[in-house]
Parts: sequence; C-alpha cells; structure tokens
Amino acid sequence: MATNYVKYSQLINASTNYARRMKRLSNRIFGEVAIPTNSKSMKVVKMFAERPLHTNEQIVHYYPRHVETHRLAMKLREYGLFRDEHQDFKEEMKRLRELRGKVKVWRRYLNIEKQE
Repeated sequence: MATNYVKYSQLINASTNYARRMKRLSNRIFGEVAIPTNSKSMKVVKMFAERPLHTNEQIVHYYPRHVETHRLAMKLREYGLFRDEHQDFKEEMKRLRELRGKVKVWRRYLNIEKQE
C-alpha cells in the first residue's frame, strides 16, 4: 500500500502543468531555485546562500599572535638562528654613534643625577 508521500513524489515528477507549478512552489517554500537556471546564475545563488563573512567566527576573530611571534624571533636571534637585518642595522648605527661620541643622553636621567 503506497503512502501519500509517494503519491506526491510521483505527482511532482509528472510532466503536467499542475506538477510543474507544484514543483516551483515547493522549491520556493524550501528556499531552492524555483525555475531551473544556467550554471552562471547558480554560482550567484550559491554565493548568496553562503554565510556572510562578517558573521563567520573564524574570519572575524582572527588575530595573529604578534607579541609571541616577536618574542620567539628575538629569542632565535639571540641564539643566532634568525637574522633580523633591521635590528642589526639599528644596533650598528647605535654602535657607530657611540664611537663618534654622540650618545643620546636622556634629560630625565640627568635630573636624577643632579638631585643626588
């Protein structure tokens, strides 16, 4: 004995005008494309069916670990396993400045020495 659901599925698969209209109505109710379209239009439909990027937790709450990465790079630099050319340049400029006798003196420290 066939159930009513089987009868509906057989009716939808039929090629009558009523079956086509019921198929379209079913597709509209369940959020599918009502009228068959080409692949280019289906690409747009799939794009709009996806979750928006501003609600995606993995994209919104992604922050690289800048502090930890910097500390790791500096520790590796101390061991000689990482080369930070910018830091090397800054240290070399500081060393050359000291050799010329142009060391920066902070006024805050000068005031503390005068008070003592």
